[in-house]
Amino acid sequence: MAPRVVIVGLASDFGCQVQMTNIEDDLLDVLGLIDLQYWQLASSGHMPEEYDIAIVEGAVTTQEHVELLKRLRKTAAVVMTIGSCADTGGILALANCVDPDVAYAAVYGKGPEVARGRRAPGPVDAVIHVDYRVPGCPIDTDEFINVLSRALQGLADRTPVDPLCAICKTKENVCFLDRGEVCLGLVTRTGCGAKCPTLNRPCTGCRGLAPDANLEAARAAFVSKGLDPTELERRFDLYNAAREVTR
Repeated sequence: MAPRVVIVGLASDFGCQVQMTNIEDDLLDVLGLIDLQYWQLASSGHMPEEYDIAIVEGAVTTQEHVELLKRLRKTAAVVMTIGSCADTGGILALANCVDPDVAYAAVYGKGPEVARGRRAPGPVDAVIHVDYRVPGCPIDTDEFINVLSRALQGLADRTPVDPLCAICKTKENVCFLDRGEVCLGLVTRTGCGAKCPTLNRPCTGCRGLAPDANLEAARAAFVSKGLDPTELERRFDLYNAAREVTR
C-alpha cells in the first residue's frame, strides 16, 4: 500500500506548496508513489484521521498551530518540513524583533486583544521533532523530490551542513565580498547549488545557518573587505530572526 500523505500549511504565503506544482514532468511520478489524501492548497476536503507522512509548510504563530503539530506528530510516522518558514521561522519571525502589541496595534488598530492565542513566530522543530527538512525560500523542486524519496525509502535525512561558499567556489563565481557587497554565503547552509550568486544575486540566508559556519571568521572577513560586520547578522535575520527566540 502506498504511503498516505498529507500536506499542511501553517503561517506562510504558500509559496513552497505552489513551487511543488512546478515539478511539472516529475509531479505525476511523485504522486504515483504516494497516496495523497490531503493537500491544503489544492483540496477543499478535510484532513483524514490516519496518514503516514505529514509535509508541513509555514511558521508556527498560534496555539492552534501548536496543537495541530502535536496531532500530526502523534499520527504520522514521518514529519517533513518544507521552506524557510517551517525550517527557521522565515520572514515571519521578524515579528520577534519588535513589541508584538505595538505591531498589532500598528496593523489592526488594536493591541493585545487581537493577539490572543498568538505566539512568537518560530520553526516547526521548536514544537515537535522533524524527521526530514527541505530548507529555502522557496524550496528547490529537485531537492524536494530527493528528500521525499529518502523519506519514502526510510533513509536518513541528509540536510547539507557546509556553508554555501563551498559550492559557490566550484561554480567559479566572482565573490560578492570582493566587490564590496554583502553576501551571506559564508554562514548559510548549502544545498541550493548557489543559484542566487550564480545569477549575480548575493545570498540572503534563506537556507538557515550552516552547522559548520564560523561566525567570528565571517565577521573578520567582512572587516577585511571594508564591510560593517554587524550587517552579517542584521541581514541574516531576514530569514532567521527566530533562531535565538525558539531554540
